[in-house]
Amino acid sequence: MQEQTPYSLIGGENGVARLCDRFYELMDSVPQFAAIRAMHPADLQASRDKLFMFLSGWLGGPDLYVQQIGHPMLRRRHLPFAIGTAERDQWVACMYLAMESIGIDETVREKLLTAFFDTADFMRNQPA
Repeated sequence: MQEQTPYSLIGGENGVARLCDRFYELMDSVPQFAAIRAMHPADLQASRDKLFMFLSGWLGGPDLYVQQIGHPMLRRRHLPFAIGTAERDQWVACMYLAMESIGIDETVREKLLTAFFDTADFMRNQPA
């Protein structure tokens, strides 16, 4: 039997869309995430769409980002933004709350949290 991907475990396309929607809703409304919100344009739709396409492939589903935009080059694309531990931690906390609020299974959520933290930590370009 083939192992299930995180993509399928969180509900496939609909689950990833719900996660991205909730992530940006929280970022836009929770004062604790103001620093990362300030790094985004006023209209979050393009950011949401890019995260959706990226997460689709990153979680084991269709590699939409690569198909439509090209290689993610995550660190390079994030270099224009000052990302330190505070911004990393805000991003991870926002994603954790989004996963929790859409009902992603706790075991899956904890595994994804580790992967999200590692990826967010790789984006850091500031010493603190």
